Amino acid sequence: MATFRYRAVKHDGSNLAGELEAADRQDAVAALRRGGATPLELAQMPATRADRRPKAGGKGRIAAAISVGELAVLLEAGLQLDRALALAVENVEDKAVAGHLADILRDVREGVPLSRAMAQKPDLFSPTAVAMAEAGEANGRLGEALTRLAGALEQEAELRRLVVSSMIYPISLIVIAVGVVLLMLLFVVPQFESMFASSAQKLPTATVVVMTASQMLRRYGLVLLFVLGAVIFAGVIALRQPAVRYARDRFVLLMPQLGELVRRIETARFARTLGALIEGEVALPAALALAQRTLSNQVLAGAIGKVADGVKEGGGLTAPLAASGVLPRLAIGFLRTGEETSRLGMMLTRLADVLDRDVRTRLERFIGILTPVITVLLGVTVAAIIASIMSAILGFNDVALSS
Repeated sequence: MATFRYRAVKHDGSNLAGELEAADRQDAVAALRRGGATPLELAQMPATRADRRPKAGGKGRIAAAISVGELAVLLEAGLQLDRALALAVENVEDKAVAGHLADILRDVREGVPLSRAMAQKPDLFSPTAVAMAEAGEANGRLGEALTRLAGALEQEAELRRLVVSSMIYPISLIVIAVGVVLLMLLFVVPQFESMFASSAQKLPTATVVVMTASQMLRRYGLVLLFVLGAVIFAGVIALRQPAVRYARDRFVLLMPQLGELVRRIETARFARTLGALIEGEVALPAALALAQRTLSNQVLAGAIGKVADGVKEGGGLTAPLAASGVLPRLAIGFLRTGEETSRLGMMLTRLADVLDRDVRTRLERFIGILTPVITVLLGVTVAAIIASIMSAILGFNDVALSS
């Protein structure tokens, strides 16, 4: 990441100046445009000690979210921003995150607004977090805005933990199933090869298939492993292409059970982010553009992007979303109610809470279906291998007894 010093103008005519981190000049321009600003000057700054700080990963974002919550509590208690930031930095155990927050504290003490200092740490703070902090600074309720931001970050992290923890057991079952089948083909089946090779009797078709699979795996196992790795690598490269990612995301949404689960997870994240931004008094067009970036599914993100463009031109929100058909019907009802009552932010937050509960139920149901399916497939595969071997052995016994 490089640091760029910029001077820009917003759509309302106000001027902006500061620094931001981006991969390159093009990425920096794109980041400014996403924030509703048109760059006038953009210059890359030489690397400094702060620029060489280690990147913060997923745990770093969690630590940053906790720090935002602590900072909000301290500000609501009446502490000055620099003092509250200093206390929040002292409570961070992750050294990398503490270093980044110390940079923000230094910038704030030099007179840089908190939102602009946060924008220079994209590894820790998303554009949504920056926008909410900027809205809190604009209306003089920074503590309230950070409280809302901390809640949104905590709920998003909780949903992510729920999905990850729920998938641990079925993934473990799949690994065990593959391991058991490989163990039988590589070590158990070869024990019977000499017995079958010495017999002139024709083996059953199932036995021939299992023996052939075992021989192929032992002879060409490394080649197959290399081919599998090449296919995975090619798939990862292909997924960098927008058309391929779009096709994959569309296919996922069409899958039974899984598609609806993904749709509701994405909608919950989008609704919570958009609700928090609207409650923080961010304008709806800008809030939609920022909330759209939280969607990982390209089909949903594309539909929301078209709606955001319509809203910028003075169009509505609920009607085009309903026409797109990408959101659950439940979400459309909440959005319509929010628009009609002028309480869109509150209804979006409630929608996110309802969808979170529904996601938990659907995850339990999905795991409840997936686990026995994997178990049955494992049992059937192992039983088929054993049955193919036993059928050949019993055939030998029948021949011996008849003779």
